[in-house]
Amino acid sequence: MTVFDELKARGLLAQLTDEEEIKELINNGKAVFYIGFDPTADSLHVGHFMALCLMKRLQMAGNKPIAVLGGGTAMIGDPSGRTDLRTMMTEETIDHNCECFKKQMSRFIEFEDGADAGREKSGSGQTADGGNSRAILVNNADWLRNLNYVEFIRDIGAHFSVNRMLTAECYKQRMEKGLSFLEFNYMIMQSYDFLCLYEKYGCNMQFGGDDQWSNMLGGTELIRRKLGKDAYAMTIKLLLNSEGNKMGKTQKGAVWLDAEKTSPYEFYQYWRNVDDADVMKGLRMLTFLPLEQIEEMDAWEGSQLNQAKEILAFELTKMVHGEEEAAKAQESARALFGGGGDSENMPVCELEESDFQNGTIDILSVLVKAGLNVSRSDARRAVEQGGVTVDNEKVGDVKATFTVEQLSGEGIVVRRGKKSYKRVVLKK
Repeated sequence: MTVFDELKARGLLAQLTDEEEIKELINNGKAVFYIGFDPTADSLHVGHFMALCLMKRLQMAGNKPIAVLGGGTAMIGDPSGRTDLRTMMTEETIDHNCECFKKQMSRFIEFEDGADAGREKSGSGQTADGGNSRAILVNNADWLRNLNYVEFIRDIGAHFSVNRMLTAECYKQRMEKGLSFLEFNYMIMQSYDFLCLYEKYGCNMQFGGDDQWSNMLGGTELIRRKLGKDAYAMTIKLLLNSEGNKMGKTQKGAVWLDAEKTSPYEFYQYWRNVDDADVMKGLRMLTFLPLEQIEEMDAWEGSQLNQAKEILAFELTKMVHGEEEAAKAQESARALFGGGGDSENMPVCELEESDFQNGTIDILSVLVKAGLNVSRSDARRAVEQGGVTVDNEKVGDVKATFTVEQLSGEGIVVRRGKKSYKRVVLKK
Protein backbone atom coordinates (compact mmCIF):
# COMPACT_ATOMS: atom_id res chain seq x y z
CA MET A 1 0.00 0.00 0.00
CA THR A 2 1.39 3.43 -0.94
CA VAL A 3 1.50 6.25 1.58
CA PHE A 4 -1.29 8.04 -0.33
CA ASP A 5 -3.46 4.91 -0.28
CA GLU A 6 -2.86 4.57 3.45
CA LEU A 7 -3.90 8.18 4.10
CA LYS A 8 -7.09 7.51 2.18
CA ALA A 9 -7.74 4.19 3.94
CA ARG A 10 -7.31 5.87 7.33
CA GLY A 11 -9.99 8.41 6.41
CA LEU A 12 -7.64 11.39 6.57
CA LEU A 13 -8.03 12.95 3.13
CA ALA A 14 -10.55 15.75 2.57
CA GLN A 15 -9.88 18.18 -0.32
CA LEU A 16 -7.01 18.16 -2.84
CA THR A 17 -6.09 20.58 -5.61
CA ASP A 18 -4.64 17.89 -7.91
CA GLU A 19 -4.97 14.33 -6.62
CA GLU A 20 -2.78 12.65 -9.23
CA GLU A 21 0.10 15.11 -8.84
CA ILE A 22 -0.08 15.03 -5.04
CA LYS A 23 -0.16 11.24 -5.11
CA GLU A 24 2.91 11.16 -7.36
CA LEU A 25 4.90 13.55 -5.16
CA ILE A 26 4.20 12.07 -1.74
CA ASN A 27 4.45 8.44 -2.87
CA ASN A 28 7.93 9.14 -4.26
CA GLY A 29 9.19 11.27 -1.38
CA LYS A 30 9.28 14.44 -3.49
CA ALA A 31 6.95 16.57 -1.42
CA VAL A 32 8.42 19.54 0.45
CA PHE A 33 5.35 20.45 2.45
CA TYR A 34 4.42 22.81 5.22
CA ILE A 35 1.86 22.93 8.00
CA GLY A 36 1.33 26.12 9.98
CA PHE A 37 0.86 26.36 13.75
CA ASP A 38 -0.37 29.67 15.17
CA PRO A 39 0.94 29.94 18.77
CA THR A 40 -2.30 31.01 20.43
CA ALA A 41 -1.35 29.23 23.69
CA ASP A 42 1.80 28.04 25.43
CA SER A 43 1.17 24.41 24.49
CA LEU A 44 0.11 22.35 21.50
CA HIS A 45 -3.22 20.55 21.89
CA VAL A 46 -4.99 17.53 20.41
CA GLY A 47 -5.99 19.50 17.30
CA HIS A 48 -2.29 20.08 16.55
CA PHE A 49 -1.51 16.46 17.36
CA MET A 50 -3.35 15.25 14.27
CA ALA A 51 -1.27 17.58 12.06
CA LEU A 52 1.94 16.34 13.72
CA CYS A 53 0.91 12.74 13.03
CA LEU A 54 0.42 13.60 9.35
CA MET A 55 3.86 15.23 9.23
CA LYS A 56 5.39 12.15 10.81
CA ARG A 57 3.68 9.77 8.36
CA LEU A 58 4.86 11.75 5.36
CA GLN A 59 8.37 12.19 6.74
CA MET A 60 8.63 8.42 7.28
CA ALA A 61 7.84 8.07 3.55
CA GLY A 62 10.79 10.32 2.65
CA ASN A 63 8.99 13.65 2.26
CA LYS A 64 10.34 16.83 3.83
CA PRO A 65 8.20 18.70 6.39
CA ILE A 66 8.41 22.39 7.18
CA ALA A 67 6.79 23.35 10.47
CA VAL A 68 5.84 27.02 10.34
CA LEU A 69 5.33 28.82 13.63
CA GLY A 70 2.87 31.66 13.16
CA GLY A 71 4.73 34.35 15.05
CA GLY A 72 3.49 36.81 12.41
CA THR A 73 0.00 35.54 11.59
CA ALA A 74 -0.80 35.18 15.31
CA MET A 75 -0.56 38.97 15.52
CA ILE A 76 -3.86 39.01 13.59
CA GLY A 77 -5.58 35.73 14.47
CA ASP A 78 -7.16 33.19 12.16
CA PRO A 79 -10.93 33.86 11.75
CA SER A 80 -11.58 30.33 10.40
CA GLY A 81 -14.40 28.56 12.22
CA ARG A 82 -14.92 31.38 14.72
CA THR A 83 -17.86 33.61 15.51
CA ASP A 84 -15.84 36.07 17.61
CA LEU A 85 -12.60 38.03 17.35
CA ARG A 86 -9.57 36.30 18.81
CA THR A 87 -7.92 37.85 21.84
CA MET A 88 -5.03 40.06 20.81
CA MET A 89 -1.67 38.88 22.13
CA THR A 90 1.54 40.82 22.72
CA GLU A 91 4.70 40.02 20.77
CA GLU A 92 6.29 38.79 24.01
CA THR A 93 3.46 36.29 24.60
CA ILE A 94 3.56 35.07 21.01
CA ASP A 95 7.34 34.60 21.10
CA HIS A 96 7.09 32.70 24.39
CA ASN A 97 4.42 30.42 22.94
CA CYS A 98 6.59 29.79 19.87
CA GLU A 99 9.43 28.60 22.11
CA CYS A 100 7.04 26.22 23.87
CA PHE A 101 5.86 24.82 20.51
CA LYS A 102 9.45 24.23 19.37
CA LYS A 103 10.22 22.02 22.36
CA GLN A 104 7.07 19.94 21.95
CA MET A 105 7.35 19.43 18.19
CA SER A 106 10.80 17.88 18.46
CA ARG A 107 9.23 14.89 20.24
CA PHE A 108 7.33 13.96 17.09
CA ILE A 109 9.31 15.24 14.11
CA GLU A 110 12.96 14.70 13.22
CA PHE A 111 14.39 18.17 12.65
CA GLU A 112 17.63 19.35 11.13
CA ASP A 113 20.23 20.62 13.61
CA GLY A 114 19.19 23.99 15.00
CA ALA A 115 15.75 25.53 15.46
CA ASP A 116 15.58 26.95 11.94
CA ALA A 117 18.36 25.17 10.07
CA GLY A 118 16.62 25.17 6.70
CA ARG A 119 18.93 25.53 3.73
CA GLU A 120 17.37 27.76 1.10
CA LYS A 121 16.29 26.02 -2.07
CA SER A 122 15.97 27.04 -5.68
CA GLY A 123 12.16 27.15 -5.81
CA SER A 124 12.00 24.05 -8.00
CA GLY A 125 10.10 22.00 -5.44
CA GLN A 126 13.07 19.66 -4.89
CA THR A 127 15.33 19.58 -1.85
CA ALA A 128 18.82 20.82 -2.61
CA ASP A 129 20.46 17.83 -0.90
CA GLY A 130 18.70 15.28 -3.08
CA GLY A 131 15.96 14.16 -0.76
CA ASN A 132 16.94 14.91 2.85
CA SER A 133 13.68 14.45 4.74
CA ARG A 134 14.72 16.05 8.02
CA ALA A 135 12.21 18.72 8.92
CA ILE A 136 12.95 22.40 9.26
CA LEU A 137 11.32 24.83 11.64
CA VAL A 138 10.70 28.43 10.64
CA ASN A 139 8.76 31.38 12.04
CA ASN A 140 6.71 33.56 9.70
CA ALA A 141 7.46 36.53 11.96
CA ASP A 142 10.79 36.64 10.10
CA TRP A 143 9.09 37.88 6.91
CA LEU A 144 5.76 39.26 8.14
CA ARG A 145 6.48 41.55 11.09
CA ASN A 146 8.71 43.99 9.22
CA LEU A 147 6.75 44.26 5.97
CA ASN A 148 6.33 47.65 4.32
CA TYR A 149 2.55 47.83 4.18
CA VAL A 150 2.27 49.93 1.00
CA GLU A 151 4.75 47.77 -0.88
CA PHE A 152 3.02 44.61 0.35
CA ILE A 153 -0.44 45.75 -0.78
CA ARG A 154 0.89 46.81 -4.18
CA ASP A 155 2.91 43.64 -4.74
CA ILE A 156 0.67 41.00 -3.14
CA GLY A 157 -2.77 42.52 -2.52
CA ALA A 158 -3.23 43.27 -6.21
CA HIS A 159 -3.56 39.51 -6.88
CA PHE A 160 -6.60 39.02 -4.61
CA SER A 161 -10.23 39.63 -5.54
CA VAL A 162 -12.27 41.02 -2.63
CA ASN A 163 -15.47 39.60 -4.12
CA ARG A 164 -13.94 36.15 -4.23
CA MET A 165 -12.45 36.42 -0.75
CA LEU A 166 -15.84 37.27 0.76
CA THR A 167 -17.24 33.94 -0.49
CA ALA A 168 -14.53 31.98 1.35
CA GLU A 169 -15.69 29.52 3.99
CA CYS A 170 -13.14 30.83 6.49
CA TYR A 171 -14.94 34.20 6.65
CA LYS A 172 -18.59 33.08 6.64
CA GLN A 173 -19.15 32.76 10.39
CA ARG A 174 -17.33 36.00 11.11
CA MET A 175 -19.50 37.84 8.58
CA GLU A 176 -22.55 37.32 10.83
CA LYS A 177 -21.09 39.43 13.65
CA GLY A 178 -18.89 41.64 11.53
CA LEU A 179 -15.58 40.78 9.92
CA SER A 180 -12.86 43.22 10.91
CA PHE A 181 -10.35 44.49 8.35
CA LEU A 182 -7.66 43.05 10.61
CA GLU A 183 -9.01 39.50 10.16
CA PHE A 184 -9.65 40.11 6.47
CA ASN A 185 -5.89 40.28 5.97
CA TYR A 186 -5.33 36.77 7.32
CA MET A 187 -5.89 34.94 4.03
CA ILE A 188 -3.45 37.24 2.22
CA MET A 189 -0.80 36.73 4.89
CA GLN A 190 -1.16 32.93 4.89
CA SER A 191 -0.97 32.94 1.10
CA TYR A 192 2.16 35.06 1.31
CA ASP A 193 3.65 32.46 3.68
CA PHE A 194 3.30 29.82 0.96
CA LEU A 195 4.95 32.08 -1.60
CA CYS A 196 7.89 32.82 0.72
CA LEU A 197 8.33 29.14 1.58
CA TYR A 198 8.21 28.17 -2.11
CA GLU A 199 10.90 30.70 -2.96
CA LYS A 200 13.14 30.04 0.07
CA TYR A 201 12.81 26.30 0.57
CA GLY A 202 11.25 24.85 -2.56
CA CYS A 203 8.05 24.14 -0.65
CA ASN A 204 5.62 22.69 -3.19
CA MET A 205 2.70 21.70 -0.95
CA GLN A 206 0.66 22.95 1.97
CA PHE A 207 -1.30 20.62 4.22
CA GLY A 208 -3.75 21.55 6.94
CA GLY A 209 -7.16 21.08 8.48
CA ASP A 210 -10.21 21.17 6.25
CA ASP A 211 -11.24 24.55 7.67
CA GLN A 212 -8.11 26.04 6.05
CA TRP A 213 -9.06 25.19 2.46
CA SER A 214 -9.83 28.75 1.30
CA ASN A 215 -6.60 30.13 2.74
CA MET A 216 -4.59 27.33 1.14
CA LEU A 217 -6.11 27.90 -2.28
CA GLY A 218 -5.11 31.55 -1.96
CA GLY A 219 -1.49 30.44 -1.61
CA THR A 220 -1.48 28.16 -4.66
CA GLU A 221 -3.10 30.90 -6.74
CA LEU A 222 -0.61 33.54 -5.55
CA ILE A 223 2.33 31.31 -6.53
CA ARG A 224 0.78 30.74 -9.96
CA ARG A 225 0.18 34.46 -10.51
CA LYS A 226 3.54 35.69 -9.17
CA LEU A 227 5.86 32.94 -10.38
CA GLY A 228 3.95 31.05 -13.05
CA LYS A 229 4.58 27.83 -11.08
CA ASP A 230 2.35 25.07 -9.74
CA ALA A 231 2.00 24.35 -6.05
CA TYR A 232 -0.48 22.07 -4.35
CA ALA A 233 -2.74 21.93 -1.31
CA MET A 234 -4.37 19.09 0.57
CA THR A 235 -6.59 19.20 3.63
CA ILE A 236 -7.18 16.45 6.16
CA LYS A 237 -10.52 15.84 7.79
CA LEU A 238 -11.09 17.51 11.11
CA LEU A 239 -11.10 15.19 14.11
CA LEU A 240 -14.80 15.22 14.93
CA ASN A 241 -16.74 12.94 17.26
CA SER A 242 -19.95 11.13 16.33
CA GLU A 243 -21.96 14.25 17.26
CA GLY A 244 -20.00 16.43 14.83
CA ASN A 245 -18.02 18.33 17.49
CA LYS A 246 -14.24 18.69 17.52
CA MET A 247 -12.52 16.08 19.64
CA GLY A 248 -9.93 17.16 22.18
CA LYS A 249 -12.25 19.24 24.33
CA THR A 250 -13.37 18.59 27.89
CA GLN A 251 -15.43 20.52 30.43
CA LYS A 252 -12.13 22.00 31.63
CA GLY A 253 -11.14 23.07 28.11
CA ALA A 254 -8.60 21.75 25.62
CA VAL A 255 -6.66 18.50 25.99
CA TRP A 256 -3.06 19.75 25.95
CA LEU A 257 0.15 17.97 25.00
CA ASP A 258 2.01 19.69 27.84
CA ALA A 259 2.11 17.37 30.86
CA GLU A 260 1.83 20.37 33.19
CA LYS A 261 -1.48 21.43 31.63
CA THR A 262 -2.96 17.97 30.97
CA SER A 263 -1.25 15.21 32.93
CA PRO A 264 -0.36 11.92 31.16
CA TYR A 265 -3.06 10.28 33.26
CA GLU A 266 -5.73 12.81 32.21
CA PHE A 267 -4.57 12.54 28.60
CA TYR A 268 -4.90 8.75 28.78
CA GLN A 269 -8.31 9.00 30.44
CA TYR A 270 -9.63 11.30 27.73
CA TRP A 271 -8.98 8.68 25.06
CA ARG A 272 -10.00 5.77 27.31
CA ASN A 273 -13.41 7.40 27.70
CA VAL A 274 -14.23 8.29 24.08
CA ASP A 275 -17.64 7.17 22.85
CA ASP A 276 -17.89 3.69 21.35
CA ALA A 277 -18.68 5.28 17.97
CA ASP A 278 -15.40 7.22 17.96
CA VAL A 279 -12.79 4.66 19.02
CA MET A 280 -12.13 3.17 15.57
CA LYS A 281 -11.89 6.61 14.02
CA GLY A 282 -9.23 7.54 16.57
CA LEU A 283 -7.27 4.34 15.93
CA ARG A 284 -7.28 4.89 12.16
CA MET A 285 -6.57 8.61 12.09
CA LEU A 286 -4.12 9.02 14.96
CA THR A 287 -2.24 5.80 15.69
CA PHE A 288 0.47 4.12 13.64
CA LEU A 289 -0.93 0.64 14.21
CA PRO A 290 -1.17 -1.45 11.01
CA LEU A 291 -4.49 -1.09 9.24
CA GLU A 292 -4.90 -4.87 9.23
CA GLN A 293 -4.83 -4.88 13.05
CA ILE A 294 -7.33 -2.01 13.21
CA GLU A 295 -9.66 -3.73 10.75
CA GLU A 296 -9.73 -6.79 13.03
CA MET A 297 -10.73 -4.58 15.96
CA ASP A 298 -13.51 -3.05 13.87
CA ALA A 299 -15.57 -6.20 14.48
CA TRP A 300 -15.16 -6.03 18.26
CA GLU A 301 -18.26 -5.47 20.37
CA GLY A 302 -19.26 -5.11 24.00
CA SER A 303 -16.38 -5.47 26.46
CA GLN A 304 -13.92 -5.78 23.58
CA LEU A 305 -14.58 -2.14 22.76
CA ASN A 306 -13.13 -1.24 26.15
CA GLN A 307 -9.99 -3.13 25.16
CA ALA A 308 -9.88 -1.13 21.92
CA LYS A 309 -10.17 2.09 23.92
CA GLU A 310 -7.29 1.00 26.13
CA ILE A 311 -5.17 0.36 23.05
CA LEU A 312 -6.07 3.79 21.63
CA ALA A 313 -5.33 5.55 24.92
CA PHE A 314 -2.05 3.73 25.46
CA GLU A 315 -0.75 4.30 21.91
CA LEU A 316 -1.51 8.03 21.93
CA THR A 317 -0.19 8.59 25.45
CA LYS A 318 2.99 6.73 24.49
CA MET A 319 3.47 9.00 21.47
CA VAL A 320 2.96 12.19 23.48
CA HIS A 321 4.46 11.34 26.88
CA GLY A 322 6.56 8.23 26.35
CA GLU A 323 5.98 4.54 27.06
CA GLU A 324 6.77 4.74 30.79
CA GLU A 325 4.16 7.43 31.44
CA ALA A 326 1.64 5.59 29.26
CA ALA A 327 2.14 2.43 31.32
CA LYS A 328 1.70 4.35 34.58
CA ALA A 329 -1.50 5.98 33.29
CA GLN A 330 -2.87 2.63 32.19
CA GLU A 331 -2.18 1.05 35.58
CA SER A 332 -3.92 3.91 37.37
CA ALA A 333 -6.92 3.76 35.06
CA ARG A 334 -7.26 0.01 35.54
CA ALA A 335 -7.27 0.52 39.29
CA LEU A 336 -10.26 2.83 38.94
CA PHE A 337 -12.08 0.50 36.59
CA GLY A 338 -11.54 -2.48 38.88
CA GLY A 339 -8.83 -4.05 36.78
CA GLY A 340 -6.35 -4.50 39.61
CA GLY A 341 -4.04 -1.69 38.58
CA ASP A 342 -2.06 0.67 40.76
CA SER A 343 -3.58 4.01 41.79
CA GLU A 344 -0.21 5.49 42.74
CA ASN A 345 0.10 7.51 39.51
CA MET A 346 -3.34 9.13 39.50
CA PRO A 347 -3.58 12.94 39.56
CA VAL A 348 -3.21 14.00 43.17
CA CYS A 349 -4.84 16.74 45.22
CA GLU A 350 -2.85 17.59 48.35
CA LEU A 351 -4.76 19.07 51.28
CA GLU A 352 -3.21 21.21 54.00
CA GLU A 353 -3.96 20.56 57.66
CA SER A 354 -5.56 24.02 57.68
CA ASP A 355 -8.23 22.64 55.30
CA PHE A 356 -9.54 20.48 58.18
CA GLN A 357 -11.83 21.63 60.97
CA ASN A 358 -11.45 19.71 64.22
CA GLY A 359 -9.51 17.05 62.34
CA THR A 360 -12.15 16.41 59.65
CA ILE A 361 -13.17 17.67 56.21
CA ASP A 362 -16.56 17.19 54.55
CA ILE A 363 -17.13 15.57 51.16
CA LEU A 364 -18.28 18.81 49.51
CA SER A 365 -15.04 20.56 50.44
CA VAL A 366 -13.03 17.57 49.19
CA LEU A 367 -14.80 17.65 45.79
CA VAL A 368 -14.26 21.40 45.35
CA LYS A 369 -10.62 21.41 46.50
CA ALA A 370 -9.87 18.45 44.23
CA GLY A 371 -11.30 20.38 41.28
CA LEU A 372 -13.96 17.74 40.65
CA ASN A 373 -16.75 20.27 41.18
CA VAL A 374 -16.70 24.02 40.69
CA SER A 375 -18.67 24.92 43.84
CA ARG A 376 -20.20 23.43 46.97
CA SER A 377 -23.69 23.62 45.43
CA ASP A 378 -22.39 21.79 42.34
CA ALA A 379 -20.79 19.19 44.61
CA ARG A 380 -23.99 18.82 46.62
CA ARG A 381 -25.96 18.01 43.46
CA ALA A 382 -23.37 15.42 42.42
CA VAL A 383 -23.62 13.66 45.80
CA GLU A 384 -27.43 13.80 45.92
CA GLN A 385 -27.66 12.38 42.39
CA GLY A 386 -25.46 9.42 43.33
CA GLY A 387 -22.51 10.44 41.19
CA VAL A 388 -19.75 10.44 43.84
CA THR A 389 -17.71 7.50 45.15
CA VAL A 390 -14.80 7.29 47.56
CA ASP A 391 -12.59 4.20 47.27
CA ASN A 392 -15.29 2.62 45.06
CA GLU A 393 -17.99 3.15 47.70
CA LYS A 394 -20.89 5.45 46.79
CA VAL A 395 -21.26 8.53 49.01
CA GLY A 396 -24.90 9.56 49.44
CA ASP A 397 -24.64 11.80 52.50
CA VAL A 398 -23.66 15.42 51.80
CA LYS A 399 -22.48 15.67 55.43
CA ALA A 400 -20.02 12.76 55.12
CA THR A 401 -16.59 13.63 56.56
CA PHE A 402 -13.05 12.28 56.41
CA THR A 403 -10.35 12.47 59.06
CA VAL A 404 -6.74 13.57 58.86
CA GLU A 405 -5.75 9.94 59.46
CA GLN A 406 -7.82 8.71 56.49
CA LEU A 407 -6.08 11.11 54.13
CA SER A 408 -2.59 10.41 55.43
CA GLY A 409 -0.39 8.01 53.49
CA GLU A 410 -2.02 6.92 50.22
CA GLY A 411 -5.18 8.93 50.97
CA ILE A 412 -8.52 8.27 49.30
CA VAL A 413 -9.60 7.94 45.65
CA VAL A 414 -12.51 10.29 44.94
CA ARG A 415 -14.54 9.84 41.78
CA ARG A 416 -17.24 12.09 40.31
CA GLY A 417 -19.23 10.54 37.50
CA LYS A 418 -17.50 8.05 35.23
CA LYS A 419 -14.58 10.12 34.02
CA SER A 420 -13.27 12.41 36.77
CA TYR A 421 -10.96 11.12 39.48
CA LYS A 422 -8.42 12.36 42.03
CA ARG A 423 -6.36 10.76 44.75
CA VAL A 424 -6.75 13.10 47.71
CA VAL A 425 -3.97 13.04 50.30
CA LEU A 426 -2.70 15.05 53.21
CA LYS A 427 0.32 17.11 52.19
CA LYS A 428 3.45 15.91 53.98
